[in-house]
Amino acid sequence: MKFDLEIIAAEIKVDPQAPVVAFGQAAAYRLFAAKSYIVMPQSISEVDYGRLEALCMIFGVGLVLFDVDMEKPNFQIRVRAQRFQPDMFYVNEFAESLYKLDASMFNRLFGG
Repeated sequence: MKFDLEIIAAEIKVDPQAPVVAFGQAAAYRLFAAKSYIVMPQSISEVDYGRLEALCMIFGVGLVLFDVDMEKPNFQIRVRAQRFQPDMFYVNEFAESLYKLDASMFNRLFGG
């Protein structure tokens, strides 16, 4: 069985003080991605975590926390991303910019 192509985007931050920026980026990725995730360090403050978790649930963005340890990041999914139908105009725009950046990598990823 062949599955439809699905783009999944992730905004990864190592700075626990940047949850608002991370959320804004992840929300913007929903234009071209079927699912979008925010990946933040476990050291995020409780207040920021609570707000970020609530925003993720409301807007269907996934939330993953990790330990800032190169050997054992211990990724934990806290909120699963909802699947959305991306806007094909932005999917094609993203694909074209990716192709221009590195055509061989684009072909390897998307079987072009």
